[in-house]
Amino acid sequence: MATDTKVRYSDAHLDEFKVLILEKMEKAERDLELIKSAYMNNFTNGTDDTSPTFKAFEEGSATMSKEANSQLAIRQEKFIRDLKNALIRIENKTYGICRVTGKLINKERLKLVPHATLSIEAKNMQK
Repeated sequence: MATDTKVRYSDAHLDEFKVLILEKMEKAERDLELIKSAYMNNFTNGTDDTSPTFKAFEEGSATMSKEANSQLAIRQEKFIRDLKNALIRIENKTYGICRVTGKLINKERLKLVPHATLSIEAKNMQK
Protein backbone atom coordinates (compact mmCIF):
# COMPACT_ATOMS: atom_id res chain seq x y z
CA MET A 1 0.00 0.00 0.00
CA ALA A 2 1.60 3.26 -1.12
CA THR A 3 1.65 6.00 1.50
CA ASP A 4 2.79 8.79 -0.79
CA THR A 5 -0.33 8.65 -2.98
CA LYS A 6 -2.22 11.92 -2.85
CA VAL A 7 -5.80 11.61 -1.72
CA ARG A 8 -8.26 13.70 -3.71
CA TYR A 9 -11.66 13.57 -5.34
CA SER A 10 -11.86 12.24 -8.89
CA ASP A 11 -12.27 14.64 -11.79
CA ALA A 12 -15.87 13.43 -12.17
CA HIS A 13 -16.60 14.29 -8.53
CA LEU A 14 -14.88 17.66 -8.95
CA ASP A 15 -17.09 18.38 -11.97
CA GLU A 16 -20.18 17.58 -9.88
CA PHE A 17 -19.02 19.93 -7.14
CA LYS A 18 -18.24 22.62 -9.70
CA VAL A 19 -21.81 22.51 -11.06
CA LEU A 20 -23.18 22.70 -7.50
CA ILE A 21 -20.93 25.63 -6.62
CA LEU A 22 -21.77 27.54 -9.81
CA GLU A 23 -25.50 27.12 -9.08
CA LYS A 24 -25.04 28.33 -5.50
CA MET A 25 -22.92 31.26 -6.69
CA GLU A 26 -25.54 32.32 -9.23
CA LYS A 27 -28.24 32.28 -6.56
CA ALA A 28 -25.98 34.05 -4.05
CA GLU A 29 -25.22 36.82 -6.55
CA ARG A 30 -28.94 37.29 -7.28
CA ASP A 31 -29.64 37.42 -3.54
CA LEU A 32 -26.84 39.96 -3.07
CA GLU A 33 -28.34 42.21 -5.74
CA LEU A 34 -31.72 42.06 -4.00
CA ILE A 35 -30.14 42.91 -0.66
CA LYS A 36 -28.19 45.78 -2.18
CA SER A 37 -31.21 47.19 -3.97
CA ALA A 38 -33.26 47.01 -0.78
CA TYR A 39 -30.44 48.75 1.07
CA MET A 40 -29.98 51.47 -1.53
CA ASN A 41 -33.59 52.16 -2.50
CA ASN A 42 -35.82 50.56 0.12
CA PHE A 43 -38.33 50.06 -2.73
CA THR A 44 -40.44 53.05 -1.67
CA ASN A 45 -41.55 55.98 -3.74
CA GLY A 46 -43.72 57.46 -1.04
CA THR A 47 -43.69 60.88 0.55
CA ASP A 48 -42.47 59.71 3.95
CA ASP A 49 -39.31 61.76 3.69
CA THR A 50 -41.28 64.94 3.00
CA SER A 51 -43.72 64.49 5.86
CA PRO A 52 -43.42 67.31 8.42
CA THR A 53 -43.97 65.01 11.38
CA PHE A 54 -41.06 63.47 13.21
CA LYS A 55 -41.22 59.70 13.23
CA ALA A 56 -38.38 58.63 15.52
CA PHE A 57 -39.45 55.03 15.87
CA GLU A 58 -39.94 54.55 12.15
CA GLU A 59 -36.64 56.25 11.36
CA GLY A 60 -34.88 54.10 13.95
CA SER A 61 -36.46 51.00 12.47
CA ALA A 62 -35.43 52.03 8.97
CA THR A 63 -31.86 52.63 10.15
CA MET A 64 -31.78 49.22 11.84
CA SER A 65 -33.15 47.65 8.68
CA LYS A 66 -30.44 49.30 6.57
CA GLU A 67 -27.77 48.14 9.03
CA ALA A 68 -29.18 44.61 8.94
CA ASN A 69 -29.22 44.66 5.12
CA SER A 70 -25.65 45.95 5.13
CA GLN A 71 -24.58 43.06 7.38
CA LEU A 72 -26.46 40.61 5.15
CA ALA A 73 -24.70 42.04 2.09
CA ILE A 74 -21.29 41.67 3.77
CA ARG A 75 -22.03 38.05 4.68
CA GLN A 76 -23.30 37.34 1.17
CA GLU A 77 -20.16 38.87 -0.39
CA LYS A 78 -18.00 36.67 1.87
CA PHE A 79 -20.04 33.61 0.86
CA ILE A 80 -19.53 34.43 -2.84
CA ARG A 81 -15.79 34.96 -2.26
CA ASP A 82 -15.60 31.58 -0.46
CA LEU A 83 -17.42 29.90 -3.37
CA LYS A 84 -14.97 31.47 -5.85
CA ASN A 85 -12.07 30.19 -3.75
CA ALA A 86 -13.66 26.72 -3.84
CA LEU A 87 -13.72 26.91 -7.65
CA ILE A 88 -10.01 27.73 -7.60
CA ARG A 89 -9.40 24.67 -5.40
CA ILE A 90 -11.34 22.57 -7.92
CA GLU A 91 -9.10 23.84 -10.73
CA ASN A 92 -6.02 23.07 -8.58
CA LYS A 93 -7.52 19.65 -7.75
CA THR A 94 -7.18 20.37 -4.03
CA TYR A 95 -10.91 20.79 -3.46
CA GLY A 96 -12.41 18.69 -0.68
CA ILE A 97 -9.14 18.11 1.14
CA CYS A 98 -9.19 19.23 4.79
CA ARG A 99 -6.57 21.92 5.34
CA VAL A 100 -5.87 20.59 8.86
CA THR A 101 -5.97 16.79 8.57
CA GLY A 102 -5.20 16.40 4.86
CA LYS A 103 -8.03 13.87 4.62
CA LEU A 104 -10.99 14.07 2.27
CA ILE A 105 -13.92 16.08 3.57
CA ASN A 106 -17.10 13.98 3.57
CA LYS A 107 -18.98 14.33 0.27
CA GLU A 108 -22.29 14.97 2.07
CA ARG A 109 -20.68 17.84 4.00
CA LEU A 110 -19.41 19.36 0.78
CA LYS A 111 -22.88 19.13 -0.76
CA LEU A 112 -24.27 21.11 2.18
CA VAL A 113 -21.29 23.45 2.62
CA PRO A 114 -19.50 23.43 -0.75
CA HIS A 115 -16.93 26.00 0.36
CA ALA A 116 -15.84 23.97 3.41
CA THR A 117 -12.10 23.66 3.96
CA LEU A 118 -12.29 21.68 7.20
CA SER A 119 -13.57 18.19 7.88
CA ILE A 120 -15.93 17.59 10.78
CA GLU A 121 -12.96 16.03 12.61
CA ALA A 122 -10.93 19.23 12.21
CA LYS A 123 -13.91 21.42 13.21
CA ASN A 124 -14.34 19.37 16.38
CA MET A 125 -10.63 19.77 17.19
CA GLN A 126 -11.12 23.56 17.12
CA LYS A 127 -13.67 23.42 19.94
